[in-house]
Amino acid sequence: MFSRIISLVVLLFLHAPLVVLVMNSFNESRFGGEWEGFTWKWYDKLWKADEVWESLFLTLKIAVSSSLAAMLLGTMAAWGLHQFRSRLQTVHHTLVTLPLALPDLLMGMSLLALFVAAGVETGFMTIWIAHVTFCLSYVAMVVLGRLQDFDVSLLDAARDLGASRWQTVRRVLLPLLMPGILAGGLLAFTLSMDDYVITFFVSGPGTTTLPLRVASMMRNSRNLPVINALSTLMISATFLLALLSFRLQKRGASVT
Repeated sequence: MFSRIISLVVLLFLHAPLVVLVMNSFNESRFGGEWEGFTWKWYDKLWKADEVWESLFLTLKIAVSSSLAAMLLGTMAAWGLHQFRSRLQTVHHTLVTLPLALPDLLMGMSLLALFVAAGVETGFMTIWIAHVTFCLSYVAMVVLGRLQDFDVSLLDAARDLGASRWQTVRRVLLPLLMPGILAGGLLAFTLSMDDYVITFFVSGPGTTTLPLRVASMMRNSRNLPVINALSTLMISATFLLALLSFRLQKRGASVT
């Protein structure tokens, strides 16, 4: 009973600010200091804010494309780490997991320094490269966890039954790894959508993503509750993605 009470208190502590934010998105008050009545006007203003939707579409474009690339590269990295054992693989494992431990500030500054040294103009491509860089590690770790309980003898059995290497990969390996790949991809998508610090360093003119737009609105916008409405939509979308990722991981564990 005591542990349940502690868990409930922790959950309330973590989610109380989110509940207040959602409530203020329906609050008539401009500053949210007190409740002045229910309204939909902030969502109506958000619907008419073209610059916000442009930033959203840009963010979705980056998140989807970088997640797909991270799923491909992360799965290949995880398979290499799982199959081969050597000193070089130890270095490989360290390099793959390093972005998980590096502060976003340091990673953003180092990527910017790299692009400047290479003479690459910051913009969409630099944001995409940066997002693939840190999303790859998350996908690799999720898929690597899925591979820990993978029975490699299934691949040998498929080859013994006459399947080619490509047929073995397509009909045996990928279906068994797909829950982990999709879960890692959804995690990468969520992280890409929410990233601010790294994107701040590597973005250029005309590439204002949604997190950058929200930060700018908080400093300059006269309609601050529009941010609450936008944040409510983002919280809902993130919650659904996290729930889907959890179900995929649970399904993969049950299949095993």
